[in-house]
Amino acid sequence: MILGGTADANRLAAAVAAESRIAAVLSFAGRTETPKLPPIPSRIGGFGGVAGLMDYLRAERIDRVVDATHPFAAQISRNAVEACAGVGIPLLALERAPWQAQSGDRWIEADDLPAAAVALGAAPRRVFLGIGRQNLDLFANHPQHAYLVRLVDPPRGPLPLANVEVVVARGPFDRASDRALLEAHRIEIVVAKNAGGDAAVAKIEAARDLGLPVVMVRRPAIPARRTVASVADVMDWLAHDSTPTERGV
Repeated sequence: MILGGTADANRLAAAVAAESRIAAVLSFAGRTETPKLPPIPSRIGGFGGVAGLMDYLRAERIDRVVDATHPFAAQISRNAVEACAGVGIPLLALERAPWQAQSGDRWIEADDLPAAAVALGAAPRRVFLGIGRQNLDLFANHPQHAYLVRLVDPPRGPLPLANVEVVVARGPFDRASDRALLEAHRIEIVVAKNAGGDAAVAKIEAARDLGLPVVMVRRPAIPARRTVASVADVMDWLAHDSTPTERGV
């Protein structure tokens, strides 16, 4: 089973689909209303905590789990570590390296999103919240700022921000268009999670080009687990299964 919801997971699903000896299922959390469907069977929704995930792994006779979730999807990653240990099956994380500040970057690092909201300061600013739709309420206590939010799906109701503009678009995004977006909305500061990878880095590059500060949120802690950095590494791990399976990853 692949725990997904990222471009990395989609690339892994495509690679697995081309491997006849492996049958896999890709699990989405369900936060995106219209996820990009993979070329393998998929399921949408949570499992009901560690116990529910353990029940699923047993019921579906899963042999291996690959955690290819977003680096900030900490709860499902923690649950996967515990559930796989409880059931006794191998777990591998496909984990992209975090971004590193480069020459020209003006990063203000924050331990979490509440700290990022405080880091914006008391003076009113035009803020690009590059954090998705989750946790926007954490910025509601800082109504002096004007916020720009980019979402994959149109919001179904009012967002919890007093002064907010919404752009609906699906990534990956490119540097030039993100630079144009920041300029068009006269953005003064960017808030981003340190997701790593290339799918969301355009806003960081655009901020660098424009000399804008970025409040960069550090990744949450996840229990120790085996990790690799590429789809090829995952496929190599799967290829070294001494008992090839036809029912699961």
